[in-house]
Amino acid sequence: MTDMTLTIRRADAADAGALVRLAALDSSYPPTGDALLAEVGDELWAAVEIDTGAAIADPFRPSGDLVDLLRLRASFAKNGEGTERRALSRLLPRAA
Repeated sequence: MTDMTLTIRRADAADAGALVRLAALDSSYPPTGDALLAEVGDELWAAVEIDTGAAIADPFRPSGDLVDLLRLRASFAKNGEGTERRALSRLLPRAA
């Protein structure tokens, strides 16, 4: 099994071509607003528009969980960083 790194980051202008290709694979349209990307290794597998939650993903890869993760992260970006910290603190076990 090959180790692959998952990277979640905001899209920038340099990602436009990759988003168009991903949208074509998904028979959809690329995001028009701010978006978060999920890259596995050096390949774009999924993207979610932050404001709307609209997603595109590579249908030939197991990208469904990545879309869920991107939507969760987009909700944090949309609602503020404090929301993310509170949600994470509920997920982490408390020290005795």
